Amino acid sequence: MSNRTFRTLGVVILVIAAMLGVGALVMRDQISRHKRNLFSAHAFRRFAALSYLARMDATIDLVHTLRDFVAREPRSMLRNRGRQILQRMEGSLARDHSYARHAGHGAAGEFVG
Repeated sequence: MSNRTFRTLGVVILVIAAMLGVGALVMRDQISRHKRNLFSAHAFRRFAALSYLARMDATIDLVHTLRDFVAREPRSMLRNRGRQILQRMEGSLARDHSYARHAGHGAAGEFVG
């Protein structure tokens, strides 16, 4: 391959890496903004933040945030929705933890619980 091909390939790889970096920053910003809006004074913002967080995979950080939300939310509809999301995430984390603890103890990848 020629020197020009390597240079072009290097530029393409650099552009892809930059795009991935920008994408990661935007995603992190979105998550932090929605977590902040979960404690907004406006009920609609809290509802939108709950809807966004409900689509996310369970993490310990989100579970702690949702516990705080459920404890502080004055509106029963939002509090109940937060509780549902919290229970789903806690169940998901419990299953993941249980599987990780027992992984490798079954034959051919079987789960032994």
